[in-house]
Amino acid sequence: MAAICSHSIVRSEKSSIPTHFYSSRGIRRSVKFSGGLSGFSVASPARFPARFPSITCQTSATSPSPVVSKGVLKAEKKDFLHLSDFDKSTLMKILDRAIEVKAQLKSGDRTFLPFEGKTMAMIFAKPSMRTRVSFETGFFLLGGHAIYLGPDTIQMGKREETRDIARVLSRYNDVIMARVFGHQDILDLAKYATVPVINGLTDYNHPCQVMADALTMIEHIGKLEGTKVVYVGDGNNMVHSWLLLASVVPLHFVCACPKGFEPDKNTVEKARQAGISKIEISHDPKEAVKGADVVYSDVWASMGQKEEAEYRRKAFQGFQVNEELMNLAGSKAYFMHCLPAERGVEVTDGVIEAPNSIVFPQAENRMHAQNAIMLHVLGL
Repeated sequence: MAAICSHSIVRSEKSSIPTHFYSSRGIRRSVKFSGGLSGFSVASPARFPARFPSITCQTSATSPSPVVSKGVLKAEKKDFLHLSDFDKSTLMKILDRAIEVKAQLKSGDRTFLPFEGKTMAMIFAKPSMRTRVSFETGFFLLGGHAIYLGPDTIQMGKREETRDIARVLSRYNDVIMARVFGHQDILDLAKYATVPVINGLTDYNHPCQVMADALTMIEHIGKLEGTKVVYVGDGNNMVHSWLLLASVVPLHFVCACPKGFEPDKNTVEKARQAGISKIEISHDPKEAVKGADVVYSDVWASMGQKEEAEYRRKAFQGFQVNEELMNLAGSKAYFMHCLPAERGVEVTDGVIEAPNSIVFPQAENRMHAQNAIMLHVLGL
């Protein structure tokens, strides 16, 4: 399948950097960082079908650890685009706030309404259950009103340019959340919006999910720092998110994947160069899971890759998280999955229903982690 290439320019006050990105799945890409964690772009060795857009990121002026630049005029605006935009202290404060607000909601107290009188535009370029329900419910429970804009409502970049959508929605709403395919879309939204933009998922990363994962680990393991997380499966956007977290918070992170399905090598390298965490890429899941605090899995064929499903099932033989693999991980290992799961494919029914599976507390924590993220970006 031929890739469709388009070109865009990401401009900051000091420079104009051309960005080449691909909107279809013709070739497999790997993301390259340049200038430390302050930016990244994508190289494209052609072997397997592509999953990630080519991107150039610079950082928000308010972010302690830069990734997407807005220039001086937007210095007051807080976006939530990549976990590496923040330092460890900020991320831990957000998680602490999530614990506090979750406890208040669980108590039945509905008097905390910080979003009263506020609205959030939720852009969905792809369908969702957890992302929509968790954001919409969380914003409502804290007093706000969320507006769902589905795939056919806006058709971002097709019916109307992203820069125009960003500026119009900013005049109606206090915050924008977007779940999109191409990472460049979230960067463009954040560049032109004058209100905070939250990354609800892109083909490159999924920061809200990993914040929910971190919250779940704190609740069940008692800590986040120093834990061993072993991800078994495709080196996809979830792996990128964990790598970006590992560049800020000390972890032992292992991605166990088949050869040819590794995460973007330069993302891995930059996470290693940060010198914060131990990062490993393994092709032996049985060896990788030993001593794990968490064994983590995701579908082998993500949305937009379903035509590759049969090919991937063959390529991923031996990478199913089953009872044998969890036994090798040890009795203290928890199982996590970002859902939706294909039971009997990347994980067995027995593992997902086992006592040490924390998949459903993890899913619930999407709402609580995101509530804290929204409080942070709105300065509340």
